Amino acid sequence: MSNQTFDTQTDIKDRAVLVSLITDEVKRTGVDPQYSLDELVKLAETAGVEVLSVMSQNRETRDTKWFIGKGKVEELRAIADTLGATTAIFDQELSGAQVRNLEESLDLKIIDRTQLILDIFAQRANTREGIIQVELAQLSYLLPRLSGQGKNLSRLGGGIGTRGPGESKLETDRRHIRDRIGELKRQLEEVTRHRRLHRERRQKSGVIQVALVGYTNAGKSTLLKQLTAADVYIENQLFATLDPTSRNMELPSGKEIVLTDTVGFIQNLPHDLVAAFRATLEEVNEANLILHVVDASSDMRDDQMKVVQKILQDLGAADKPQLVLFNKKDACSPEQLEMLPAGPEYVKLSAFDEADLLKVREMIQEHLTGDTVVYKIPAERGDLTSVIYRVGDVIRTEYEENDVIYEVRLQKSEYEKYGYALREFTMA
Repeated sequence: MSNQTFDTQTDIKDRAVLVSLITDEVKRTGVDPQYSLDELVKLAETAGVEVLSVMSQNRETRDTKWFIGKGKVEELRAIADTLGATTAIFDQELSGAQVRNLEESLDLKIIDRTQLILDIFAQRANTREGIIQVELAQLSYLLPRLSGQGKNLSRLGGGIGTRGPGESKLETDRRHIRDRIGELKRQLEEVTRHRRLHRERRQKSGVIQVALVGYTNAGKSTLLKQLTAADVYIENQLFATLDPTSRNMELPSGKEIVLTDTVGFIQNLPHDLVAAFRATLEEVNEANLILHVVDASSDMRDDQMKVVQKILQDLGAADKPQLVLFNKKDACSPEQLEMLPAGPEYVKLSAFDEADLLKVREMIQEHLTGDTVVYKIPAERGDLTSVIYRVGDVIRTEYEENDVIYEVRLQKSEYEKYGYALREFTMA
């Protein structure tokens, strides 16, 4: 067991003690409990919470009634009374009954990691789609826990855990919430349908799509801005941007592609949130190439990379072609830089170094393009001209009597779809 006390501020409404339970089950997952707890501190601060103290407990299993042991509940109450805490935030997910029991015993607002992340997303959602997705995730989380949310829904007008699209007088009637969930799903399906149509138009026009993915605060939005001159919100905090942003990016060859920034991933990303944001995250599935942005300066770099790969696997995108961009090299120690893997799939960079950005563009171009091929097309086969321009970039065109010679730098993804029509016209 360990306790840690933080300096306090006076201008933030929620004053919280953070709690972590380290069970044998947690140890078996290989997740570093201290890292998870440190991340919880950052999440709480991102949500605007004043973190007063952190406490942890080691137990074989979680207590079915209290989650932590009864003695630890008493210790938590004493710390909260001494420091003037209004909230207890748990690093793991609580059941409705556990929330109710803890509320009654501690007279505090009880929040778990999932609800904290949902609260941050509620603050970040700006577009109609983002607002719908967050409210859907909040209500899906709330529905099975209604019996344990008494104080959370009525406690002195809101704060963490009650913000966002669903913050105004959430009714506890299950039928009302189910009806609202049904309506949100219908609205989201309409938004998803429009997104699908836009995606299909891009595919039909032969637009190459590249997706930025990575752990939250790895620097994806900064890279998007530097590579495309996009006007996007950038802040050194978790989940600074929520809504996906797509911008055109020019490769060294002059060809334009679409680069899309996606929502940042995090350890134990709530299932309801992944489900609600699946339509947005499906942009990753449609990408021709994934750029996995990694904070190379983080001590938990390898664990963060595993989290991203796990979520990509859950989305069915783990087999997509991928480049790993080790960002923030300027913040790395020499030892950290030396330990980074090397190879054609990796690049070390700073998002503010123009030479590094050019290298990224060149790597993307190299990864997307295949060999240079020469086709000899009979003049009467004008129908193949559109195919030629679809499968790659025409470098040279010559005319020979009744034939047209095209030298083409292939785009791998498009050639795989349409190249079959040109194979018999390939010149040796």
